Amino acid sequence: MKTSKKFYHTGYNLSVVIPAHNEKDNLKVLLPKLVTEGGELLTEIIVVLSSLNCDGSEELELGPKVKWIRAKEKGRAVQMNMGAHHSRSSILAFLHADVLPPQDFVKNIVETIASGFDAGFFSYQFDKKSIFLSINAYFTAKDGLFTGGGDQCLFIEKDRFQKLNGFDESQVLMEDFEFFKRMKKYNLKYTIIKDDMLVSARKYEKNSYLRVNLSNLLLVILFKSGYPAEKLKKLHNRLLHLSYSE
Repeated sequence: MKTSKKFYHTGYNLSVVIPAHNEKDNLKVLLPKLVTEGGELLTEIIVVLSSLNCDGSEELELGPKVKWIRAKEKGRAVQMNMGAHHSRSSILAFLHADVLPPQDFVKNIVETIASGFDAGFFSYQFDKKSIFLSINAYFTAKDGLFTGGGDQCLFIEKDRFQKLNGFDESQVLMEDFEFFKRMKKYNLKYTIIKDDMLVSARKYEKNSYLRVNLSNLLLVILFKSGYPAEKLKKLHNRLLHLSYSE
């Protein structure tokens, strides 16, 4: 990836934080792509493994830019906060292990922050062809009810993230929506980059399209109504059959 030289003089660089639980096969694809395409603006990729990770992910040899940490407690919010704490860059990006970013991922983020935004997200498409999934993906380019979900990949200036005290570790589900709620409360300037990420459709393959969409809608409504996080997590696990741990 060729990056305009002017962005090397902004003082911005990027740390990508990836919370993961037994995602070795996905990391084998994602991490080399990030290293190859990230260029000089990518300082590091911090993979924070769950406390119960047991697939040997950290044995992957991918060079000095990839750093491995193991969380001591459960929760994706815990993992992402740990990664942010150990980061050395001015910008943070939080990326799911089963998502593939566009080629200009790092460049897009740095340009967006350098242009005056505090934070942002990406639109996305699914890795399976389906008119119904295409409808879902269409709305990820719009600012609306589902903005702020983890598949959209939050990126944010590190000092802004720290001033908001990071992710709420008591929010055991929908920690991304809770953080976005605080972003809006404090009037952080954000945008959605319309350069699609490629997101795994495995949740839809394990469940029906209708079941996933209705479950997501219910969970978002309950979250916005103040439903307790622990109860949200239990309801989520009852509503959806997952072949992996979230």
